[in-house]
Amino acid sequence: MKRKLFIFSLLSFVIVSFRSVNEIQFEVPNSFPKPVYNFSKNPLSENKIQLGRALFYDPILSRNNMISCASCHSQFSAFTHVDHALSHGIEDKSGFRNSPALMNMAWQKSFMRDGAINHLDAQSLAPITNPVEMDENIAHVVAKLQISKLYPQLFFKAFGDSTITGEHTLKAISQFMLTLVSANSKYDSVMRKQSVFNEQENKGYILFKKNCSMCHTEPLFTNDEFRNNGLKIDTTLNDYGRYRVTKNKADSLKFKVPTLRNIEFSYPYMHDGRFKKLSQVINHYANGIEKSKTLANELQKPILLTANEKVDIIAFLLTLSDKSFLFNPQYFYPKEIFSEATKN
Repeated sequence: MKRKLFIFSLLSFVIVSFRSVNEIQFEVPNSFPKPVYNFSKNPLSENKIQLGRALFYDPILSRNNMISCASCHSQFSAFTHVDHALSHGIEDKSGFRNSPALMNMAWQKSFMRDGAINHLDAQSLAPITNPVEMDENIAHVVAKLQISKLYPQLFFKAFGDSTITGEHTLKAISQFMLTLVSANSKYDSVMRKQSVFNEQENKGYILFKKNCSMCHTEPLFTNDEFRNNGLKIDTTLNDYGRYRVTKNKADSLKFKVPTLRNIEFSYPYMHDGRFKKLSQVINHYANGIEKSKTLANELQKPILLTANEKVDIIAFLLTLSDKSFLFNPQYFYPKEIFSEATKN
């Protein structure tokens, strides 16, 4: 009996040691604030990240095994979609909002356009269970993963246990999303004093700080809060934003302020994808604000811009494009992981 206990204890030590050796430190860019995500409850490891990467790209998460997270969150468009205004899900059903871009998730306190989810580890559950997105339930997802050739071994490598759980599934997806850090644009290079803005970009930056930075706060280019930005309501969608969650009239028409990082690639814009071009967005703030009781304080006074100033602001916004993020092979479809499964 003592020998069995010793062997069991030794095995447990080996597994714990194996997991701790693979844990990695989350790197915070120099200019960024402290992340709000609690890494102590879900320590990063390379094996967990790779498991999450596989799950992110695998349509097994949907009821008919046709829709993956990547279906609406393509890396080359800043992890959103560009081919339609509203997200499309299972059996080509249409959602009622534009898919948000995914990046710098460790600094976000809430998720979805209306902030319905307040923790990254629970965020994936929303699209998985949404009837017009993946239309699945987490228990059935776990059952499918458990009988697959690939996932029991990936979960063992990640968590030291080949028995798959919903908690581990969601935490693994979080791990991959936490690695989606964008902090290497021209703007970042200028802030590091490694390059300089040209004249037009610098004019745009000055205008941006005067007119836009209250909500799109540097360096994340969002204040992670909710604002009514003066859009006329789409009478077909009748989307009142955060009010759908809180039922508080003060939250009517308020949506989460999106990051402007990689804005060049994350069109169409606004919660309903109504604008296809940055020029349309700028024109909205200059000429199209709809007054209402919940309109953001920052937009109460008109934003006066000349035609040249509008172009200057766009020139600055283009400096927020991070090609090293958009084309980082660590975020690519994991063909090496899936090809290994077909060999077995």
